[in-house]
Amino acid sequence: MDHVPQSPYLRALGQQRTLLHPALRAYFSAVPRGQVGIGEGVFHRIGTPRRWLWPILRLFQNRGVVHAGWHEDVPFTVRNRTIASTAIGVRTLHLPDGDWTMKDAVSAHPRGTVVDQLGEPTTLAVSFEVFVDGDALALRSKAVGIRWGWLRIRLPRLIAPVVRLRESAEKQSGRQRVVLTVDMPLIGRLYEYDGTFEYRVQAGV
Repeated sequence: MDHVPQSPYLRALGQQRTLLHPALRAYFSAVPRGQVGIGEGVFHRIGTPRRWLWPILRLFQNRGVVHAGWHEDVPFTVRNRTIASTAIGVRTLHLPDGDWTMKDAVSAHPRGTVVDQLGEPTTLAVSFEVFVDGDALALRSKAVGIRWGWLRIRLPRLIAPVVRLRESAEKQSGRQRVVLTVDMPLIGRLYEYDGTFEYRVQAGV
């Protein structure tokens, strides 16, 4: 039984954690039992303007992985919990046509990596290397797998999308900034988001 939850991110960083901005060290720490971390902000852009990709992305949209389309200035809310040393995130986009929710679960793995399982049911599994960039936290994908019913496929490196995420603290505004990009060889940018938010931890269920 896991009495004291641990953060998969800080575990993966090891001694590098001391280089993180203090606000990020707090954000990526384990959320204490009985509490919830709440972020509220705006995605300045999210999705892709490449319309031919939207029908493909809608398959993943229905499973809570990515949202098809191209949107600007979208309010969002994130709720974080730590359960059995796994970081559980629920991100809700407040779109004009209704809310849409993305769920993921991040766990620590050997050699300074984390694995992010996205969707409900789990549809994508992405292995990331974790490192500090300046005083920001950065992730870069090492492997991407698809789970769809009985199908389990690890995408070959030559065609696997490269996922990069950078989370930083904006020193003047006191907000956090998160930038994610997904690029595929020969095709280019598949998906992206860029947003800022404020974060707090409070009692929750």
